[in-house]
Amino acid sequence: MIEFRDFTLARAGRTLIQGLTLQIHPGQKVGLTGANGCGKSTLLAALRGELAPEQGSCTRPAQWVVAHVAQETPAVRASALEWTLAGDVALARLRTALAQAELAHDGAALGDLHEAMAACDGYRGESRAATLLHGLGFSAGDHARPVAEFSGGWRMRLELARALMAPSDLLLLDEPTNHLDLDAIIWLERWLASYRGTLLMVSHDRDFLDATVAAIAHIEQGRLGWYRGGYSDFERIRAERLAVQQASHEAEQRRAAELRAFVDRFRAQATKARQAQSRLKALERLQTTEAVRVAGGPRLTFPEPLKNPERLLTLDTARIGHDDRPLLDGVNLRISRGERIGILGRNGAGKTTLMRALAGDLPLLAGERVTARDLELGYFAQHQIDELDLDASPLLALRRLAPTTREQELRDWLGRFGFSGERVETPIRVASGGEKARLAFALIVHARPNLLLLDEPTNHLDLGMREALAEALADFGGAVVLVSHDRHLLASTVDALYLVDAGKVAEFAGDLADYARWSASRQQQASSTADDATREARRAGREGLAAERQSRLRERRPLEKELTQVERRLAALTTEQAALDAALADPALYSSGTGGQVTELTRRKTGLATEVATLEERWLQLGEALESLAEP
Repeated sequence: MIEFRDFTLARAGRTLIQGLTLQIHPGQKVGLTGANGCGKSTLLAALRGELAPEQGSCTRPAQWVVAHVAQETPAVRASALEWTLAGDVALARLRTALAQAELAHDGAALGDLHEAMAACDGYRGESRAATLLHGLGFSAGDHARPVAEFSGGWRMRLELARALMAPSDLLLLDEPTNHLDLDAIIWLERWLASYRGTLLMVSHDRDFLDATVAAIAHIEQGRLGWYRGGYSDFERIRAERLAVQQASHEAEQRRAAELRAFVDRFRAQATKARQAQSRLKALERLQTTEAVRVAGGPRLTFPEPLKNPERLLTLDTARIGHDDRPLLDGVNLRISRGERIGILGRNGAGKTTLMRALAGDLPLLAGERVTARDLELGYFAQHQIDELDLDASPLLALRRLAPTTREQELRDWLGRFGFSGERVETPIRVASGGEKARLAFALIVHARPNLLLLDEPTNHLDLGMREALAEALADFGGAVVLVSHDRHLLASTVDALYLVDAGKVAEFAGDLADYARWSASRQQQASSTADDATREARRAGREGLAAERQSRLRERRPLEKELTQVERRLAALTTEQAALDAALADPALYSSGTGGQVTELTRRKTGLATEVATLEERWLQLGEALESLAEP
């Protein structure tokens, strides 16, 4: 098990976790939560052995294999499948050793290595890797693509696949859903449900935590609290604990006030002096419960639109795509005042393409985009935060959008989004991910939009900011079109769901639970199809190998027959050469005066040497030919 004893962790001179004593037992699945910067990722680094505590200890079984997701992926030429396979280090070593033994024609080593491969189920390695890649959204054509060709988000998916590939005892995951779409998240939930090791995972996705963990470790004010159940259970239990703590604190404060009042009133009276002293001692002995101090959560406020027409935006039989290549066709979508629409679909189906078309960033290939005269769009794209000018301040960024607005009004606006005082003029570079997201929202809604298009707005947000965004959208008077992998945000924000699939956009008849079942069914069907294709490929491969083996046998037979004849002839000639050598070495041959016989024997020996040389050359040729026809 993992054991923390009086564990204190600090970074950059700031204490993050203090005096932690905790045991995490084998097989437990734990969600690690807390505000950004509280020490969640630092704690995972300590568990990986990358950081030492300030005091105390953190121990785990020495034989445990620990898997985690690397934060960077080198731009290697290895294929996605090979890169994922290499996540199973033991299997990778076996495969390398097998290749070397085959090159060396080491039969004994090959036997041992094949036995080891069977013992670790290594022959299913490629199938396991392909299943992971498929579940995380990679197409079959992606498996052979070099890692270097994938974008940053897809490389993070590769690193996740690589971590899941490893047969681990402890799996450490830090925000594993950040680069995943909803379909991949649903698949990952099922995968983690079957994981038999110990799981410690940082996540800001409450529904994902509810589906995957059985305990929450929450870091707050340098302390780690332990709660059984998922995130919803944690919220309920924590609220109950805080209520009890506050009630105890208030009761103690009332009792203390009563004791102080009695002491102050009767201390000077001789008849009451003893009672006053008794009350004073009781006051000293009174156990004080700390008052509840809950940090004020972030707030977002989206202003009411200045104008709010009934029909805002319409796509009529739209064909949408890039470079004359349509991705979506026949799209009919009408967005009216106050509508709340959620867009669903697997990665690559065209959700972002649809949002760009709605925003007017992507011209239609055919059809019409009709907008209201008073339409005011606010568009949050996935890359919005990354494109902020890091050297500018929040005030400068807003002034660029509203150059004629008075500075005090700009400051007041930024204050509504948590930027005040010196923070207004501090470079954006030093802001946290959540602060940058708040600033992006402040810039987007400054024009008082009546239609918000939000494409994955939660990627940089912690749980508090996600809740604040949900509340702000609930109070927003305009229309919303939302693409998000956060099911809680979708469920609390949208009224209608549309599915982007197979080049079409249509209303989805069901809720998010229905979509999860639909997605799981699609993944299972695709996996079954892939398995069928794999089996068919293997069958065809076996048939091809059998045909190739028969062809090789047909070619080998005459060569083997000829080789046998050559070897027999060489053996006979070698015997004859030995007899000639013996005869020519006999002194009696030369003393008998039979010079003609010596000449004949010598001539015969020369002829034998020539024939032997020719046969040996042919023997070498036959051997090379047969070796080239040997089974691979």
